[in-house]
Amino acid sequence: MLEAILDLGLETAVRAASGWSGLGVIFVYSALIAFVLPFPSEIVLCPVGYLCPTNSLALAPFPYEVQIGLVIVVSGLGKALGSVIALMVGHSASHSGIVTGAIERLGFDPVAWSQKRMVELGKRWGPLGMAIGLSVPFFPDTASIYAFSVLGTGYRRFAAAAFAGSVGRLVVTIGLIEGALFVV
Repeated sequence: MLEAILDLGLETAVRAASGWSGLGVIFVYSALIAFVLPFPSEIVLCPVGYLCPTNSLALAPFPYEVQIGLVIVVSGLGKALGSVIALMVGHSASHSGIVTGAIERLGFDPVAWSQKRMVELGKRWGPLGMAIGLSVPFFPDTASIYAFSVLGTGYRRFAAAAFAGSVGRLVVTIGLIEGALFVV
């Protein structure tokens, strides 16, 4: 229950974000959704009028297009930071003796299974696969980021893939919204 209240409060804060402090809220939210919150990241578009048309980030004197760009970049940087934290947590959890020991007693080796699947995917697509996966709109980032965390591709490459995927997702979302508005 407390988690639901916290999640709702943070989501509400993002939707109502304005000014320079609003960019800080967007950064924190984007970092948190990378490793803790199972929410889609498109909510960060609310302050610039997407998904929540009554809001406005109002970063004077910047034109509207620059404000959208700032939100996308700040969100991408937050997601990159959060993904590095997820990489550290995911790697530690996947090698935790307590967790893996308990599951292995059930006849399942999660480290071997996840490493095998992710190594296959990683060999084929590498960090590009993660970036492409994160570019899918309206899908929680947390699962994808943790799935790729077992690859251990290095913090910089992992953060770069998360940044590229986050930027790609927001651009695709804006394109879908603009396309739908054009048709209507």
